[in-house]
Amino acid sequence: MPEPVAAAAAAPSPLTTLTEDERLFRDSVRAFAADRVAPLARAMDEQQALDGDLLRALFALGLMGIEVPEVHGGAGGTFFHAVLAIEELSRVDPAVGLVVDVHNTLVINALLRWGTPAQQASFLPRLTSSTLGSYALSEPEAGSDAFALTTRAERDGDAYLLRGRKVWITNAREADLFIVFATIDPSAGYRGITAFLVERGQAGFSVGRKEEKLGIRATSTCEVLFDGCRVEASAVLGEPGRGYKVAIETLNEGRIGIGAQMIGLAQGALDHAIAYVKARRQFGKAIAEFQGVQFQLARAATDLEAARLLVYNAARLRDARRPFLREAAMCKLYASEAAERIASLAVGLHGGNGYTRDYPVEKLYRDAKIGQIYEGTSNMQLQTIAKMLLSD
Repeated sequence: MPEPVAAAAAAPSPLTTLTEDERLFRDSVRAFAADRVAPLARAMDEQQALDGDLLRALFALGLMGIEVPEVHGGAGGTFFHAVLAIEELSRVDPAVGLVVDVHNTLVINALLRWGTPAQQASFLPRLTSSTLGSYALSEPEAGSDAFALTTRAERDGDAYLLRGRKVWITNAREADLFIVFATIDPSAGYRGITAFLVERGQAGFSVGRKEEKLGIRATSTCEVLFDGCRVEASAVLGEPGRGYKVAIETLNEGRIGIGAQMIGLAQGALDHAIAYVKARRQFGKAIAEFQGVQFQLARAATDLEAARLLVYNAARLRDARRPFLREAAMCKLYASEAAERIASLAVGLHGGNGYTRDYPVEKLYRDAKIGQIYEGTSNMQLQTIAKMLLSD
């Protein structure tokens, strides 16, 4: 049996223990969120628009190229760094967290994994400095059944002509680069799906109607239209007919990002609830002194800690290049449901004030619901988890 000292020295760090680099990064994002995002959150929600100066500040701080290698102008960080950024921004405004999430975990990671050297050299410096990215997969009849795509890509010499309609596309109004999924051969099923890099301004490309949403209103969610949009064959991301693999592998990582968004949201809601119950007095004392309130807060904190452990574990597995599909599904499932519970509790503990827009918990409650829907509904996560359990 090994000596206790030797065993302790070899023990891995706890999941929530950050390295000095991670802690400094987290603290810088937390300060930015408090100083720059918090004052704008309510106005952006009411105006249903992302502040342009804030978006430029996100680029300037280096949050839009966290994993991009330094040779392409990025920070050369880890996926876990991206998770920390999304979490901290989402404590203040989950809509801003989502902008950073989609850009980093979907668009940039797809380019890092599947892009050719020429594509990476062309797009990564721009995505790191000024160009916002968007991920165009969903269609009216292809939501949970993501590969029931009708958008077509017809070969035309050395190019493809894209025709079809995408819906629920995040960042669509502000983005200048889109990863678009279309089928080059409907008879081939998912084996015909291909990913394309499409830039705003190309003929035949347009952004259509913007959705009026319950929450995360500062982010744009729009339809994207293709009417004979011509893209060169060199714009294929990955290989023709391999778009399904690009989508699946990218979305697996994206689900961890949504988990991070949800734990950030839940932390923000819990912080507001704790501050409120300490200050609010009823029956001659702070309502924080009532055991019924204390028990509810204790359960919420336990829920949040469990969700954070799931998210951090999935992110650490991904950075360690170990399998993380089941853990990604679990963290998104649990974190999104915990966020809704905790945000609901925060509204309830605020009483009538929580139901007004004068207090931030109302917005966080509205923002929470989407976590169980996008990048795979809760039922889809359960299906993934069950399939992996039963295949062992």
